[in-house]
Amino acid sequence: MRSRHLLPVYFAGLAAALPALNAQAADSASLSVSGSRAPITEVTLYPGIAAVQRETRIEAQTRQLSFECLPASVDTQSLQISGDEGLRVGEIKVLMQARQMAAKDCTSPLDQQIRTLEDQLASIEAEENAAKLVGDFLQGVSKPSDEARVTPAQIASTSQVLRQSSRDNSMRAHHVQRQKQDLLAQLQPLRQERDRTGGQQSQVMKITVQLASPRAANVRLSYQVRGPSWQPTYRAQLNTVKNQVQLERQALVVQASGEDWSNVRLRLSTGQPTRNTQGAMPRPWVVDVIQPIALAAPAPSPVMMARASAKMMAEVADAPALPDLDVSSINTAYSTQFVVPYKITVPSSAERTTLSLGQENLATSLLIRTAPAVEEAAYLIATLQAPQGIWPAGPVTLFRDEALVGNGRLDFGNAQALAQGLSFGRDEKVVVRRLPAQSNTGSSGWASSKTERTVVRSYAVENRHDQSIALQVLDTAPISGNEQIKVQSQYAPQPTSTRWNAQNGMISWEQNLAARSTAQFQATHEIRFPENLPVSGLQ
Repeated sequence: MRSRHLLPVYFAGLAAALPALNAQAADSASLSVSGSRAPITEVTLYPGIAAVQRETRIEAQTRQLSFECLPASVDTQSLQISGDEGLRVGEIKVLMQARQMAAKDCTSPLDQQIRTLEDQLASIEAEENAAKLVGDFLQGVSKPSDEARVTPAQIASTSQVLRQSSRDNSMRAHHVQRQKQDLLAQLQPLRQERDRTGGQQSQVMKITVQLASPRAANVRLSYQVRGPSWQPTYRAQLNTVKNQVQLERQALVVQASGEDWSNVRLRLSTGQPTRNTQGAMPRPWVVDVIQPIALAAPAPSPVMMARASAKMMAEVADAPALPDLDVSSINTAYSTQFVVPYKITVPSSAERTTLSLGQENLATSLLIRTAPAVEEAAYLIATLQAPQGIWPAGPVTLFRDEALVGNGRLDFGNAQALAQGLSFGRDEKVVVRRLPAQSNTGSSGWASSKTERTVVRSYAVENRHDQSIALQVLDTAPISGNEQIKVQSQYAPQPTSTRWNAQNGMISWEQNLAARSTAQFQATHEIRFPENLPVSGLQ
């Protein structure tokens, strides 16, 4: 009988507990993560775009997972959800919201650093106010009232105490002021960067995914974000004894995506997913009679075209502006990837990080190149063969026998640049002289008068080294641009090529020049054209 009376009470308590149990079940079925709970684990960086991967852990029976505080520059079309075996993915929702309306974890990555500096600044300002208060007090003590005059016996000791106290307080105030200036100098750029990339009015993205997993699993979110980039740079060390160039690959990495890459696996790729995947196709070539011009409808104005493409370019426009670091010299669909063997941190502050990608030793041929008509100087040139793989064009820092000589540009993809080689500075032991030029103009012909102009150029190159050198002398010859202009050239000695580097009119003499010896080169050009024909380019 007693248990019958207890049943209503039991069911009443169970009914009261059900809402709490349902709420607890709902909480366990829904999970929101951001920051350290869904850290960035891997980044593949291309010129102008980055593929980012985040990873988090969910418990069994989790039905909904939300990734919060993602940057607004995320390309929503690139979103991918993957995970352990057995994980099923349903619909994906994307929500854009102001940072101040999002979760507390969505504060700017710079906020904590700024808050720490602001606390230090408040402490410094308190010290500054205390020093000012002590200074005011000491000034009051040094001017006592009539009732508190100092006796003659106390003057010396009182003066000493005031002098020491005033000196100590002034020095303390000076140090406090210096510390305050240093803190303000650190705070100003951080505040500007926070306002630019993570201000309260900036937007963040929330991605909500419907899941079904019978067991605990790892879930990975992959997406692309525009803006981050890397630029190849190089260091070339020339060893003139071994005729060898040690070429070091480097990468200059910069990103201001709005989220820090902390302790991530970084992969660099020379591919460019932002480029078109298909080349332009030729249009039909139609030859027809010209038709009268009819009035056509006005073409869309630039403003209308801009509005039409505004939706497509919205995500790109939202990305923070970065320096142009795109590698523009890659003209192939294939790419080379570089895997950084250690985890790296790249803050979202446009701070530039330089990575070393390895070294290669390349055999080289050395020659001394001079173009006397342009400059009476000789330069040391190293010609290289393109190594395996893709080497994007980029700046190169040049060293000759461990001495810095300057900067240049490395471009293995450009045939002309490859033929020109890398220039490792002037060779002061090779003296180049331009001998006095000779030129004269005359007339010939009886029925039709013609003008004849003869130009003679002569150069001398002296080798002051104790060993022979491979010498290359470059010059230009006149090229006729009209059938009425005739050009004839003679050389002494005969040049190695009259089309150096596949360029008409480029003359190249190449020879070995013995130690402590001099060589001369001469070019004679005869130009004939009708007397009354105006001709340009005569020298």
